[in-house]
Amino acid sequence: MRVVKKAEERKNEILDAADELFAQKGFDGTSTNDILEKVGIARGTLYHHFKSKEDIMDALIDRYNVHLLDGAQEIAKDKSIPVIERIIRVVMALNISNVESGSSKEIMEHIHKPQNALMHQKIQQVIVNGVPPILAEIIREGIEQGLFSTPFPYECMEMVVIYANTVFDGDMVTMTDEDRGSRMLAFVCNVERLLGAESGSLMAVMEMFGGGSERTDE
Repeated sequence: MRVVKKAEERKNEILDAADELFAQKGFDGTSTNDILEKVGIARGTLYHHFKSKEDIMDALIDRYNVHLLDGAQEIAKDKSIPVIERIIRVVMALNISNVESGSSKEIMEHIHKPQNALMHQKIQQVIVNGVPPILAEIIREGIEQGLFSTPFPYECMEMVVIYANTVFDGDMVTMTDEDRGSRMLAFVCNVERLLGAESGSLMAVMEMFGGGSERTDE
């Protein structure tokens, strides 16, 4: 007997299969037939949910974005974590490579290809629109605690996210390791000034970036 599943359940099955296959074989090395065989569905069923393999990748990126922002929001709401540590954890949570899925590297390689510029732009739009509100709430807490002093918590975070998402994006600005280190130092120092924070109070962020956990260059 043919098994009929709800559209959302079937769609997630296809995405789960593609996620695993992209991790194993790469996007270019995975065919739609591979996905069909793994899920056990007819070609018509696949195309009912997705127009193409590229459409599947686009949907995977949407799913990653939701997962990342939800995870960051959950951390931001945890008031048992000190404000500055929470800021660091939120930024780390926004790193796609921290997602527990095998194809995150494949996804990042895919969206950084020249032909996928629109997909790259889509990720950047999610970051620029989704991250500042999350960070701004933590900054407001920091203001109440006397850690920061700024009348513009959201605007400060918007400037920070846009700068970081542009300058630390390998496709936008070419830098040597030395250049990157200098930019990071200047970035943290200027964020402290923007927020009216005590000099050196955010320098722990440098350790995070040094560990390769930055999200904004993705």
